[in-house]
Amino acid sequence: MSDVTTIPVGSDYEVLVGHGVSARVASVLPDTVTRVLVVHGHPLAALARPVIAALEERGLEVHVAPVPDAEAAKSVEVAAGLWARMGRAGFTRSDAVVAVGGGSVTDLGGWVAAAWLRGVAVVHVPTTVLGMVDAAVGGKTGVNTAEGKNLVGAFHMPAAVLCDLDHLASLPSADLAAGLAEVVKGGFIADPRILEVIEADANGVQEPSSPALREVIERKIAVKAKVVAADLRESHLREVLNYGHTLAHAIEHHEHYRMRHGEAVAIGMVYAAEIAHRTGRIDAALLERHRYVLGLLGLPTSYSGAGFDELLDALRRDKKTRGSTLRLVVLDDVAEPVRLEGPAEELLREAYAALA
Repeated sequence: MSDVTTIPVGSDYEVLVGHGVSARVASVLPDTVTRVLVVHGHPLAALARPVIAALEERGLEVHVAPVPDAEAAKSVEVAAGLWARMGRAGFTRSDAVVAVGGGSVTDLGGWVAAAWLRGVAVVHVPTTVLGMVDAAVGGKTGVNTAEGKNLVGAFHMPAAVLCDLDHLASLPSADLAAGLAEVVKGGFIADPRILEVIEADANGVQEPSSPALREVIERKIAVKAKVVAADLRESHLREVLNYGHTLAHAIEHHEHYRMRHGEAVAIGMVYAAEIAHRTGRIDAALLERHRYVLGLLGLPTSYSGAGFDELLDALRRDKKTRGSTLRLVVLDDVAEPVRLEGPAEELLREAYAALA
């Protein structure tokens, strides 16, 4: 475990990236902790076992809570069940939650920790590319409702994030590629080197043990850490991390969360690029580069699964909307994200039509 990269998120906490780092889970918890709730997706019991063993070796009282896989975990009902377990076990404000799994599990575990007694410590052990580069970093937690994605939640910073690259060996290739959509986003909004690595070695970045994949993961985490440290509660700057997400969340809601998040984000980034091109912000070459880079990873760049009117209500409920004014993140150039406020509905329709 000597080859570990440490990425600070301001002065709040650190993200550790490397092989075998999940074994450090006990050492990153506060000294006051006596009880730990380990939340993991049902299919990930094997990945959770070393984490549980490390906690028990420290002498902690460990309660293991499997939850449904993927977006099915992110419900008020699942969260309420976890709170009930904590209540029966006598969890106090000095105890902790450890979330082992993809972005859905870290979103859920973070919110459970944020709400229990108004906030207990949480450590995230993301097991997917998406979880490592996005969901587990930044302190945004929450669950979905029938009305939309991530509409209920809280900002709650973790004590640490442990990105164990060994976990990627068992990740299905389609899930790895979908997670890379968030990595591509980091390239477009902040770090062009990410795009260059993918364009030079698209196959390599899809190999779980490759140096290329580790490089782009670490670069994307660094992008998010820098933005989050400057804007913990998404008052302005942090909104750039939502590049591609406005349409993505609307599509996910329409598809009842059966589409992978990264696939929806890929479509959403092309949509944002179409809008930027049609408003004269970016040229045709940068629009095409979106399709090219995402296409190298086998990610979707078009969508015809819904009419625009079917998505419009979900677009208007986007978290960046203020009052009745829709706000979108678009580009003026690579690494130059800006906020577009109140785009005309006709523009939104035209850009959406181009996706088909």
